[in-house]
Amino acid sequence: MSIERMEIAADVARALAAHRAVVALETTVVTHGLPQPQGIEVARGMEAAVAAAGAIAATIGVLDGKIRVGLTPGELDRLAATPDVPKLNLSNFAAALIAGGTGSTTVAATMLASHHAGIGVFATGGIGGVHRGVTETDDVSSDLTALARFPVAVVCAGAKSILDLPRTVERLETLGVPVYGYRCDEFPAFWRRSSGRKLDQRFDDMDQLALAIRTHVALGTGTGIVVANPVPEAAELDEELYDRALNGALEMVQSQEIRGREVTPYILEFMQMVVGEQIVNANIALLLDNARVAGELAVAMARA
Repeated sequence: MSIERMEIAADVARALAAHRAVVALETTVVTHGLPQPQGIEVARGMEAAVAAAGAIAATIGVLDGKIRVGLTPGELDRLAATPDVPKLNLSNFAAALIAGGTGSTTVAATMLASHHAGIGVFATGGIGGVHRGVTETDDVSSDLTALARFPVAVVCAGAKSILDLPRTVERLETLGVPVYGYRCDEFPAFWRRSSGRKLDQRFDDMDQLALAIRTHVALGTGTGIVVANPVPEAAELDEELYDRALNGALEMVQSQEIRGREVTPYILEFMQMVVGEQIVNANIALLLDNARVAGELAVAMARA
């Protein structure tokens, strides 16, 4: 990637040059994940959580056709205020840059930018994965493609269970992407702490987790690492309510013959309608906790 297409904030550049702890943060949560002003507030809360852990936060977005690694508060406000800002992934990233446009970075785009900037730890809400009905639609998130290509550790609360979680976990294994559980034995289901899918490795000690990640990167596989950190217990959605909302959404999808890319937004909207503010509260809680854990992980990796 040509240097003129990427601008790294001075504090982030200094930290990287000194091999200090840096954590990348995405911007889709600001523009699409939460309503305003919650999106901006949570983005700043995540930056504060990273800082409290002793690391430097590098929030990533695209402004004026340039990748900004370490958005200033003013730049973050500007991005949030931009109407119809596109979500950038691996396929539309270059076009947005060449057009001189603005964009928020998804998991995949943030991983790409993090890798080129030299940032090894990234905090997000949840990764994308294999969608339900994949045998008919072939709908698989580019997040999995990014995890197969960029050696970045992604701290997340697993993946939303509106996806096909068994196939998602299986695909990660096929791609050679390790999934390490931080203080958990099972793959989290975003708003729920467990999907019932067992993980190969659990870590309760942050230094040991950091060592495993550094060792994996040193092996030269070229793949990323998923660090599964379940939603805080107090914010976990009630199982009965969650199952009722999800099952109701899936029934509506089938009865109304909703297909393709329309499925996921419809299910999310339906579930939010049924569950209400609990979903927003769970989103905020897991995002802030993932930022905290990512900060601690980055510090441990820098210390090692």
